[in-house]
Amino acid sequence: MAVPKKNDKSTIRAWAMFDWANSAYNLVITSTIFPVYYTAITITEERGDRVSFFGFEVINTALANFSLSFAYLVMALALPILSSIADYKGNKKTFMMGFTYLGGLACMGLFFFRLETLEWGILCYVLAAMGYIGGLMFNNAYLPLIATPDQQDRVSAQGFAYGYVGCVTLQVICFVFVLKPEWFGITDASLPARLSFFLVGLWWVAWAQIPFRKLPNGTVRHAEEGSNVWSKGFVELQGVWKKLRAIPQIKRFLPAFFFYAMGVQTVMIVAAAFGEKELQLGAPKLIATILLIQLVAIGGAYLMSLLARYIGNVRVLMIVVTVWVFICVAAFYIDHEVQFYVMAALVGMVMGGIQSLSRSTYSKMLPEGEEDTASFFSFYDVTEKIAIVLGLFSFALIEQLTDNIRYSALCLGIFFVVGLLLLYRMLRAERRQLEKA
Repeated sequence: MAVPKKNDKSTIRAWAMFDWANSAYNLVITSTIFPVYYTAITITEERGDRVSFFGFEVINTALANFSLSFAYLVMALALPILSSIADYKGNKKTFMMGFTYLGGLACMGLFFFRLETLEWGILCYVLAAMGYIGGLMFNNAYLPLIATPDQQDRVSAQGFAYGYVGCVTLQVICFVFVLKPEWFGITDASLPARLSFFLVGLWWVAWAQIPFRKLPNGTVRHAEEGSNVWSKGFVELQGVWKKLRAIPQIKRFLPAFFFYAMGVQTVMIVAAAFGEKELQLGAPKLIATILLIQLVAIGGAYLMSLLARYIGNVRVLMIVVTVWVFICVAAFYIDHEVQFYVMAALVGMVMGGIQSLSRSTYSKMLPEGEEDTASFFSFYDVTEKIAIVLGLFSFALIEQLTDNIRYSALCLGIFFVVGLLLLYRMLRAERRQLEKA
């Protein structure tokens, strides 16, 4: 199938609908109802916040973070090969669909998650994360195919905006079940949350049909008879790696992205658990707070895109990363829910901006006319996924060792500081290049 015409509005809307579809997972499962439900059912009078997982005793939140970091590690190892195969075979949409169905079905499987089925719940949690990671990577790979470089900041922001609106819409529906179960004759206290998990999977799969119908697979490269697609995938990957190494901007950007992504993604994943453990806000307040974050993030994504036009992507990223450093330090000291709400609003503003701008910044660095977009974006996604693995693992390990989640939050600030310094190095290199021109 032919590559879509760039800057086509209908294609861009269809592409953005994938963010609408899968962001429900990121909000309900990663950030709100699941962590609140998980924390609530795994704290008991007998064991406190310790759980038994296949005979091993571990802190409940540490187990969730360890398992999620495992999912990201597996995908970080698998995606470069899968993406290169997708580029070679011209079937990136097939992979995108496969990961979407995996994630959606895993979310539906969480309907059966209770304390006595802890191992099943963690398994579904891991598989849902893998589905989300894989589907998002292949969706990201379409950005340079559907938009010209001058439009990619705006289109990337549009995708994140669709995602935030979509996930908030489903979150409100789930919110009604959680807060007013009596309206539906629900007497099982665990059913509203478990029903929400099922609805996430259904929402994810159903809305994804729009981009599945509109987006093309790509150009097929016919393999020789009897050739091994895996070996071809490795050859494809090697070729893309050589091209990336020849682009100085990417070589400077990815290390900076690696360090600040460690902090960003970890904060987003652990925010609800932090609020519950340290401030005992309760499910209604926590969910409302996360909803606030998503709504503010819509404006943040467009604001950062607008600022980038005037002062450049790297400068905007430096400003945003500086704010993240402040957030990590502030998290160590907050002791009142009003402070938590203020910090949440600040997180929302910079969360949407840094994700959207990072994606478009990388996309604009890619060589024009390349069709190996899945392979190119696999390196971006692997960088992010390994960052998440290390961020979550370090967050969980520090909490396990100190028995204090505040120290984990404070240490995340170190990652942001390193990322900020690397962005500054990148900005200096760009200045020198302009002076020589």
